[in-house]
Amino acid sequence: MTLDVIPSRSGPALAEATQNDRESRIPLLSVEGLSKHFEMHHLERRLAAFNDVSFTLHPGEFVLLRGPNGAGKSTLLRTLYRTYKAQGGRAIYQSEMGSIDLVRAADVDMAWLRRTEIGFVTQFLQARPRVSAEEFVAEALLDSCSDRATALEKARRCLSAFGLKEELWPAYPASFSGGEQQKVNLARALNRPCRLLLLDEPTASLDREARRALVQRLDELKQAGAAMIGVFHVPEETRHLVDRTVTLEGPENLAQGTAQREDVHVAR
Repeated sequence: MTLDVIPSRSGPALAEATQNDRESRIPLLSVEGLSKHFEMHHLERRLAAFNDVSFTLHPGEFVLLRGPNGAGKSTLLRTLYRTYKAQGGRAIYQSEMGSIDLVRAADVDMAWLRRTEIGFVTQFLQARPRVSAEEFVAEALLDSCSDRATALEKARRCLSAFGLKEELWPAYPASFSGGEQQKVNLARALNRPCRLLLLDEPTASLDREARRALVQRLDELKQAGAAMIGVFHVPEETRHLVDRTVTLEGPENLAQGTAQREDVHVAR
């Protein structure tokens, strides 16, 4: 299918759409038998990341991914975002233009979804040379703001909310510390319309105040109807947001067919 570019819903429109989706109980994302491995050509061997992973995600739900190091948690997020390509299974996403399989979607469709509906937050910032922090954040807001000045004003509020010092706003993030870069990362990723948000250890380099601001922002997005899948270095910080936990058991269990287990929580 070919997706035409249209504005994403946000605010009241997104909340209304979320309520309708909840009433119909149609999953926003259905992952079915998803599998991923890497070919280690220099070793002439195949490295399994995860196998036969299945779960569903509804609007406004938060699914926490857990498992030992090397179980494939971050790889699963990157596979859903299509940074990596899966070798098997499906990931059916209900976009505003209809159902689309994220495993087999055309690159142009994935680019459109990333710009308008699906967000990804990683602990690593990929800043561009000679682009200031405030300009970097404002770029992501241009689709939802009327003009560049409005986007820049909102970008500065976002950076302030995550505790980045005002004197650093016009500076280049490439020169920042890891924690400061992560604040820029969060300000860019968490302040634009988003229906599905993938979170790969976003608190890894943050101080206490920034972590508190992040959790508050995730709570706001969840209440507005955004669905989230996350990996957290300290999962206790988001315990009150989590609806379900999907535990990846690790490559050593793939042969026994125990790639995952799922636990249901009640978010408070």
